[in-house]
Amino acid sequence: MLFGRTGVIGLFAAGAVLAAMGLPAAGQYPGQVTKSAKDSPELRAIAVLEWTGEAGKPKTSRLVPVAVLDGGKLEDGGLYLARPQPLALAGEVEYELQQNGKPIGLFDIKNSGQEQGAWVGYGAWKAMPVVRPKAPTKVRIEDEENDKPVLHRKHHSGDTPSGGTDKGGGAGTGEAGPAPASDPDRPTLHKKTSGDSTGDAGAAGASSSPSDPDHPTLHKKDSGDSTPDTNTGSSADPDRPTLHKKSSSGGETGSSAGGASASDDPDRPVLKKTKKKPEDIGHVDSLPSATDPDRPLLKRGRSGGNGLDVVPTLMGMPADMEQSVAVSDAKTRPEHPWIYSWSNPEDEDKMKTALEEMARDALGLTPATAPAVQPKTTAGRKRAKPAALPPPELAPLLDEQFRVFELSYGSGATLVLSAHTDAPLAQRKFVTLVAQPDLYGNVLVLLKSVTDGAHLDEKPRMRLVDAVDALADNRGELLFELRGSTQRQFALYRVLRGQAEKLFAGGGGEFGRETGSRE
Repeated sequence: MLFGRTGVIGLFAAGAVLAAMGLPAAGQYPGQVTKSAKDSPELRAIAVLEWTGEAGKPKTSRLVPVAVLDGGKLEDGGLYLARPQPLALAGEVEYELQQNGKPIGLFDIKNSGQEQGAWVGYGAWKAMPVVRPKAPTKVRIEDEENDKPVLHRKHHSGDTPSGGTDKGGGAGTGEAGPAPASDPDRPTLHKKTSGDSTGDAGAAGASSSPSDPDHPTLHKKDSGDSTPDTNTGSSADPDRPTLHKKSSSGGETGSSAGGASASDDPDRPVLKKTKKKPEDIGHVDSLPSATDPDRPLLKRGRSGGNGLDVVPTLMGMPADMEQSVAVSDAKTRPEHPWIYSWSNPEDEDKMKTALEEMARDALGLTPATAPAVQPKTTAGRKRAKPAALPPPELAPLLDEQFRVFELSYGSGATLVLSAHTDAPLAQRKFVTLVAQPDLYGNVLVLLKSVTDGAHLDEKPRMRLVDAVDALADNRGELLFELRGSTQRQFALYRVLRGQAEKLFAGGGGEFGRETGSRE
């Protein structure tokens, strides 16, 4: 009913009307204002599907609305036109699941509910429809002499030409010729004349072929049984079965010479149509008072109309939970992948190493460089070279996520790296970096977020979900989850002209503490 990549939208028109009804009285027009389809606002919903298990066949799943694009303005998807559920979670809404801008499936909303103060949707993950190739068009073969197509009737070897034999031995050309001789063994149907049986002889004599005594012929029986068959020239066979036409009175015609019907058999059963009176369907008999305590009673069961089509399954924040971008749009848009292709694969490793060094510096994991110890020298001896120290071991970065995007056609690479230290949640540190290479091949950091487990409510950590075209302008935005200790929200960041700015942030909600984390 709502909006989908397949062009499924039915509730947005009603949503636009509800939005107009919700305006203050001062902003309403006294008359009726009509808007064409071109002037209607463009609606597009962005959400995040969270699930556990296998992609395509999840064990548990839920869909969290993020934003709704209405007329070029982003609204909170969890609050937009809530009656009581938001418009983005209305029944029969279809979302397209994307990964790096490529569709990986469809998600249909069946019902919705609130989890700890935030609206989420429940539904089913479906596979993408397979587009079947069109059948090749048949090539019409035309006559070489004429451009107009001609239909030819196929002739068989045993068929006799209707117009005669062909000139020159051809078959089926339709040219005039002498009539072929009749086949004596070929059956012929003759129509009986209205007169007596002598008309058969004239009809047979008018035929182009002589009458064959063995020629099978179908005749219509006259009223008299003993009339000789003039067509064959012999009397009728008394043992020959004859079909008689049933008269309307129930007797057999031709059973007697005078044509009179036979007397009715008194013992013959007769079917008669009886006229039944319509039953009185409105008749009701009064029931005696039921005083038996053991008498079974029919009770009204639980109504299935108010039940949930899909029962909520995913609760809280499990450790193995995965996320994917979901987009529902009224228009079908071309696929736009966000993967960046490196001209030199070594550049990707170089950029990743540089970002990891910056992340360790931000987390305080870079060890201090100890000064080199100079060896002692004695008189008359040369000073020995200092021994080379082994490089220090790098501190591990847990849950490291490194991705590279091309957020618009022809733009450069946008790097995103996030990780945290190996420590309990209260002492754990988190870092997220958004960077781009400059003109000299160095890494230029556009956004840096560093926090720890003790201050997540004040400064939540940033977890990258994916890139998504939120404004329907063929440019990708970075979708982050801002997760605190007990609350979270989603935010969209636009990277443009060497800057990363927050474009939108949703209302968010509570979710409780993460499960599986070390305290």
